[in-house]
Amino acid sequence: MLLLSSCLTSRDARIESSYSYRGRFRHYRTYNFLSGNGLTADSTRISEALRDAVKQRMRMQGYRFSHRNPDLMVSLKLFEGDIRFPGFVQDDITRWVKNNEAENEETPDEQRHAYQQTRLLMLDGTLMVTLIDTHTDNAIWNGYASGVVVPEGLRGEYVLVRSVRSIFDRYRIFTENYFNGGNLDGAMNAQPSGEPGAAPSVVPASETPR
Repeated sequence: MLLLSSCLTSRDARIESSYSYRGRFRHYRTYNFLSGNGLTADSTRISEALRDAVKQRMRMQGYRFSHRNPDLMVSLKLFEGDIRFPGFVQDDITRWVKNNEAENEETPDEQRHAYQQTRLLMLDGTLMVTLIDTHTDNAIWNGYASGVVVPEGLRGEYVLVRSVRSIFDRYRIFTENYFNGGNLDGAMNAQPSGEPGAAPSVVPASETPR
């Protein structure tokens, strides 16, 4: 089964991500999934397996699923066809969070980071994960895998779950709780379960001025 899963992963998929300099990454603790109707809703019916894959990664990094006033909303969308998508040339997010504070309206112009925009060609089949700050309604992180070929049925779920894991490899921000004796489900943090191999560099979500 593991061999089948690896064979079905998007071999040629391109994994990219971008983030907002206004993201208060050190403050986020809880999350939920975006739902509803209209443009704000997920554009595709995401299987339970796909959401479970997101929950697993968020839990491993110390985030708690919450129905009431979550800090983040997670949006999942699957696009068909080639699309051109705006991206940015940025430092790795873990390095940026470690060395910088979230920008806001009071941040002096000379201390603001400039966005170096670039155009990305996303190949047919793009899975996008967006994290939205519920207090500001701003998208603070986008992660996407393009060139994802999704077969029908159970095999397609394997591809999507593997793609989610690859996308979240670009978001290695751990909550403060992760480094205070266990994740929010009580598991030991030194050995996250479900993901072979240790996460290389992580950033604790300690307090930072807003």
